[in-house]
Amino acid sequence: MSKIRIYDLAKEVGKTNKEVMEILAGLGIEVKSASSSIEEAEAGKFKASVSSGSAENKTAEKSSKPVAAQPKRGLPLVKIKPGASVADVASSVGEKSGKAVKILMNAGLMISAVTAVDENLLGVLGEGFGRNFVFAEEEPETEKFESFEEKPVAAVRKPDKKHDKKAEKKAEKKAEKQIAKQTAAAKEEKTEQLELTPRPPIITVMGHVDHGKTTLLDYIRNTHVTNREAGGITQHIGASCVNYNGNTLVFLDTPGHEAFTAMRARGAQVTDIAILVVAADDGLMPQTIEALNHAKAANVPIIVAVNKMDKPQANPDRVRQQLSDYGLVPEEWGGDTVMVNLSAKTGEHVNELLEMIILVAELQELKAAKEAKPQGTVVEANLDKGKGPVATVIVQNGTLKRGDIIYTDTAWGKIRAMLDDKGNMVSSAGPSMPVEILGLENVPQPGEIFKTFPSEREARDFMSQKEVERREQMSVKAKRVTLEELYDKMQGGETPQLHIVLKTDVQGSLEAFHASLVKMSTEAVSVNIVHEGVGRISESDVMLAAASNAVIIGFNVRPDSNAKKIAETEGIQVRLYQVIYDMLDDVKAAMEGMLAPEIRENTLGQAEIRDIIRVPKVGNIAGCRVLEGSVKRGSVRLIRDGVVFWTGELASLKHFKDDAREVKAGNECGLSFAKFQDFRVGDIVESFEILKEKRTLD
Repeated sequence: MSKIRIYDLAKEVGKTNKEVMEILAGLGIEVKSASSSIEEAEAGKFKASVSSGSAENKTAEKSSKPVAAQPKRGLPLVKIKPGASVADVASSVGEKSGKAVKILMNAGLMISAVTAVDENLLGVLGEGFGRNFVFAEEEPETEKFESFEEKPVAAVRKPDKKHDKKAEKKAEKKAEKQIAKQTAAAKEEKTEQLELTPRPPIITVMGHVDHGKTTLLDYIRNTHVTNREAGGITQHIGASCVNYNGNTLVFLDTPGHEAFTAMRARGAQVTDIAILVVAADDGLMPQTIEALNHAKAANVPIIVAVNKMDKPQANPDRVRQQLSDYGLVPEEWGGDTVMVNLSAKTGEHVNELLEMIILVAELQELKAAKEAKPQGTVVEANLDKGKGPVATVIVQNGTLKRGDIIYTDTAWGKIRAMLDDKGNMVSSAGPSMPVEILGLENVPQPGEIFKTFPSEREARDFMSQKEVERREQMSVKAKRVTLEELYDKMQGGETPQLHIVLKTDVQGSLEAFHASLVKMSTEAVSVNIVHEGVGRISESDVMLAAASNAVIIGFNVRPDSNAKKIAETEGIQVRLYQVIYDMLDDVKAAMEGMLAPEIRENTLGQAEIRDIIRVPKVGNIAGCRVLEGSVKRGSVRLIRDGVVFWTGELASLKHFKDDAREVKAGNECGLSFAKFQDFRVGDIVESFEILKEKRTLD
């Protein structure tokens, strides 16, 4: 069965494309643009609907021929010169010619930007741009605006048969792309307008081994777990939900700060609050300090739980003093760090810790949109013999539902089942909720961000493209900061920092290095020691450097085999020294490399435009004479009556018919400007260059 185009149908019945599309929409027939086609049966239905109108309207349609849309009252009046092109009309209202062509295309007109306009085209363009376009000698009188009525646009001539199919396909593709962009923009706007509601905080417990992290988590779960089953918790996944006084808290079961930092190194910022567990009888230990530095680097609030207060050797004041030396000053000492004395074994003051967590969470004002598109982070993932690929995820925005099609950088699948932290089947999970999902095609990596697709086909296409990109980047390592190649510009107006992980052989050397590096900081660039310690460079040091984009500096120490492999894989620079002056010289050079260069402008010369040469298919060329200095290819500014009118780049520079790199004073030259044609005889062209001079710390 043959089909008919919308613009042909509009021409046949003497209506505008817009009117035809509106009538079709009322009949339940959906069309995307004026170049779309409908079946003959649908066209017959449309014609029957049109013919059922009043006899008076029929007579009017037959007796009056279509005319151009007339100016509307209240719209700005714009005069157009006779013989003006479509591009000239667009330029008269400060728009690009491409927009005018799109307006005509949507009206079923396959017309280029250089085509001369008539009354019909002026009417269509006027409606699209929201203007009253009239030819200069045909300006309407003021009183006519009181009785203007919108009339149908004149029938459009059919495109040449030779180019008809190509033009139609091109128009349809453009229209589809435009609709897709508008739909995406509408969805984004809708997401921005969604109501944000409070969400539960996500808490990670960190600290030294045997200081009571697991005991504390077990006590909280067994006492306050939501809807606890008889006999305690029978099963929990990578996170646990706890209900305390009507507030839901989510505790991440992160095995240690290395896993915590590994996730952050992949770009996943899941944790809202970090709990640092310190034994009151042991005080700060090496792993405690490492955990503290990892939490600081993550820039999350830290609450200190001083544990094992039930022991006779407990000395909480010594713990507070040690933490103060590392920048965590207790609230009772005038600082801003919350510290709670407790016993995870007996449960003493654990409730007070939970209350402090709720207070800190309230100050953060954690919110998310439940109705938004689901998004979150993979916490754990493994391959189960019976279940297949299994992933524990935390939803960070939106509501994840069973049946959703999710994807990460390395995996995708349709959710067949979801289990909560107690192993119960659930159908949905809102913001901050941890769930175990089944149905993935393969095992994702912890720390990967997951999102959703509306269809499996789109998910497969996306993963295929990702696989191609991964293969292309297999041999390319992630670009990390080095002492030779550091940030060359300041970001967001903040003072740039050189992040360092410092390891030495003895404590005395560590103190000397620390003092020397701190003294090197200036107002323009500073040193930030992310972590420092005594002993070999460990795997944890490398992971922290990866997450913080830091350089590892070692003095009389070496990395172990695992740390060395990870550093090579992650592209982390490890600099080893035996002479302190060599290290200080390298750091100073690196800091100078981070300084934003001093930018200075150097004027090269001036030329005067004395003639405008019009070249077909090229545009206007400015015929100039160089008055002083020289004119070079590069940056120029156009000066009109002593005021800078335009600044940009030269598209070409010619001396007679030859291309030239430089034309000196007294010579003539031809100039064309990049994406600029509005120059006049008498304008001055000033040639200049931008010089960047390296700055030093001295």
